[in-house]
Amino acid sequence: MPRTDRLTDAWRGRGKALALVGAAAALAGAVSAGTVGAASAGTATFAAARHAPAGQHATAHLAPAARPAPRRHPGPARRPAAPARPARPYLIYDSVTPTAIPVHHDIATYATGGYAVSPAQVAGRRSVLWIDTNGSDPRAAALDVEPGDATPSLAASWARHKLSAEPKSDAILYTMRAEWPAVQSAVATLPSHMRSHIRWWIADPTGVPHVVPGSNATQWYWGSNYDVTTANPGF
Repeated sequence: MPRTDRLTDAWRGRGKALALVGAAAALAGAVSAGTVGAASAGTATFAAARHAPAGQHATAHLAPAARPAPRRHPGPARRPAAPARPARPYLIYDSVTPTAIPVHHDIATYATGGYAVSPAQVAGRRSVLWIDTNGSDPRAAALDVEPGDATPSLAASWARHKLSAEPKSDAILYTMRAEWPAVQSAVATLPSHMRSHIRWWIADPTGVPHVVPGSNATQWYWGSNYDVTTANPGF
């Protein structure tokens, strides 16, 4: 082949080689650009997802943050529950002078009448049963029905007022054993649902602990400073 032809072919070969090198470089640049572009796009998508409004987070396929559990606020403090009634017979001490009764005993004392006691005089006592002597205080737990105090007919009226105002409460009627039949006759005029809430506290001072049959509590001891009663469970 003539030299001129060989030179021409050589130049053609160099051109092809250069063309191949250029194509390879272009391909490498495209790949590099694509990688960078993809990374940039991913970064932009993440940034957009971070700053996008809450409604657009789903487009970025990011899991929503879990909501914190609602905080529980403590309710108002409960009042202390009333002491449960004993499950077996127990003693009650009553007196016009509560300070004369030994400590750590259930006591009964007067809410009305000439021997009325103030709440301050029995502060700190475990349990206090309040006695109304004249029928003027149906909020008291018991009514004293005996000569000089409430009458049998007043006992029925007092029990009606008390149980109308406090249907779930009990109306305790204290009376002498000899007076009991008359009080029972007066109370018999009440509706049956009220009669079922009558509790009988009968005075029978024999000096020996006992409970009169049919009664809920019996005052069996009369002393100079206080009297003593044995009460059945539920009194």
